[in-house]
Amino acid sequence: MLRVVTESAQLAPVRFAELVAPAISRTFVAGIRAGSAEGRELVASYGGRAIGYLIDLRNPLAAGRTLSPADIASVYRYTEPADVRETVARSVAHGLLEQAADGSITASERGHAFLRDVFALHGRALGERWDRGHPGLVERLNATLGRLLAAAGATGGGAWAAQAPPYELPGTPPGVLLLNRLSTMRYHRADAHAAAWQAAGLTAAEMVKMPWGSNWSEQRRQVEADTNRRAAPPYEILAPDERLGFLADLAALP
Repeated sequence: MLRVVTESAQLAPVRFAELVAPAISRTFVAGIRAGSAEGRELVASYGGRAIGYLIDLRNPLAAGRTLSPADIASVYRYTEPADVRETVARSVAHGLLEQAADGSITASERGHAFLRDVFALHGRALGERWDRGHPGLVERLNATLGRLLAAAGATGGGAWAAQAPPYELPGTPPGVLLLNRLSTMRYHRADAHAAAWQAAGLTAAEMVKMPWGSNWSEQRRQVEADTNRRAAPPYEILAPDERLGFLADLAALP
């Protein structure tokens, strides 16, 4: 009991931001890969590589929102601009996106059909993986993420603004809600990270070249520490025991 209380008391928002980031990413990746075989068939039926960014941008595009070139650049800040333009152009050419004269994009009718199929696929796959076996767990995670997403709006940056809020129709299966809320939450930290390396006078290209993991330079460590500080504010709304419970619930999902 003493150990649990001690760990809970020490789980301050900055430390929690560091610990929860990989847990959120790991859970999101597991969810997005659910039904991967069926997913590959679906993507192929709509043109394969022509899908481009539709899955990444499914929340704003499915909601009918328009994404400006600045929105797209914020989401894909580590990708060469020419490659981003080429990817978008491919989706436009295949009738999945519509592009205005100013470069902004929306989903076409065919793009919306693809996104409906994607949500349906995830509904089936996550219904088997998450919803049926872990209903109370998924419900708790969705409730906590709903609070975090509301709080994150105060400190989110460009990528967050492009991606939030997640697309949530009435009747959306709990597993799909969870997947899309996890997806959106990741962009709050992405913006925090970008703000940290920009404050350090670095560029996206320089960050891409920096060693990762055990080979971190001192400069990289400072950027990551600053990222944790900038990513922490939404987690201040959770009590220490709620933070610990959120981590435990993420770890409990298959």
